[in-house]
Amino acid sequence: MSELNQNSQQDQAWMQRAIELARLGQYSTKPNPNVGCVIVKDGQLVGEGFHPKAGQPHAEVFAMRQAGEQARGATAYVTLEPCAHYGRTPPCAKGLVEAGIAKVIVACPDPNPLVAGKGVQILKDAGIAVEMGICEQDAAQLNRGFLKAMANGMPYVRLKVASSLDGRTAMASGESKWITGSEARQDVQHWRAISGVVITGIETVLADDCQLNVRQLNGVADINTVVQPKRLVLDRQGRLPLNAKILQQPETVMVMGPFRQELADLGVLQFAVQPLKDVLQTLSTQHQIYDVLVEAGATLSTAFLQEWLVDEMISYVAPTFLGQTARAMFNAEFDRMAEQLRFKLIDLTQVGNDVRLRLIPSQETV
Repeated sequence: MSELNQNSQQDQAWMQRAIELARLGQYSTKPNPNVGCVIVKDGQLVGEGFHPKAGQPHAEVFAMRQAGEQARGATAYVTLEPCAHYGRTPPCAKGLVEAGIAKVIVACPDPNPLVAGKGVQILKDAGIAVEMGICEQDAAQLNRGFLKAMANGMPYVRLKVASSLDGRTAMASGESKWITGSEARQDVQHWRAISGVVITGIETVLADDCQLNVRQLNGVADINTVVQPKRLVLDRQGRLPLNAKILQQPETVMVMGPFRQELADLGVLQFAVQPLKDVLQTLSTQHQIYDVLVEAGATLSTAFLQEWLVDEMISYVAPTFLGQTARAMFNAEFDRMAEQLRFKLIDLTQVGNDVRLRLIPSQETV
């Protein structure tokens, strides 16, 4: 093996460790991105860290604290371009310079206008060697919403659906508990926990009296460490009951619909009825919500799809048939094959007795 290939493999291995560290903050850093950092000197790990929560030190700071004087002349592996601005914490790029780091390897550039190349420039101006793009795709998976929102002002939208083999989500009566098994329902908790908001429609709230919060996560002992997602109810006619379970934590609830003083008194954030695209833009630019999970009925789910607002669909399929009178997963009406919405499968995983498909929209035609 050539020395170049060996170095490349070593770089990838250290960056994968930084990615593992970044993932430790996936439920707690919102609205900040997940970032991990590893500092290596003479082939040995001397410091590592991750960003645990907004307002707390960034990953590079924890890694440099652990490395101490050994940071001088070392190589830092960072999953996202070091910040270049003063926020609640000082800029990490300057910290790396002051620590005497000799080389910085970065997985992902940061499209945030406050950073966007400025962090790398600070490092280069100080004579630090910088390499970009190691394990970029793996690192980008950690911050899909943040990266998209910083680039174009729109959040990353995941649409979650659960259905039978014949594409049904509930009986004609509305009875739907339960189509999928407990393992699949537990898996949904992860997607809620990485989201800044869960969007649903008033019909879903009225039918299920759902809470749509995070109650239990695999590998998380203390659920209080999780930053709970907001819950946004689209309620155009103002029908949300004041005794709905979702209002037991009113400070985390948003409602789009006519203004209601009784909701304002509870502390619910309200905004006027607007198109779905405007809703998403408002969430991103005004509320720093970059990851959206849609858990809704057929009408709202179909609207998100037909307006091309879905970045990823997470579909749980249970090995059961509910029959032709049961409610369909979507209610779009197409007359021609050219109107169909096609997807590309990016992951297929068995979850308990069910199957989880992750799909992204495809522009391919038949």
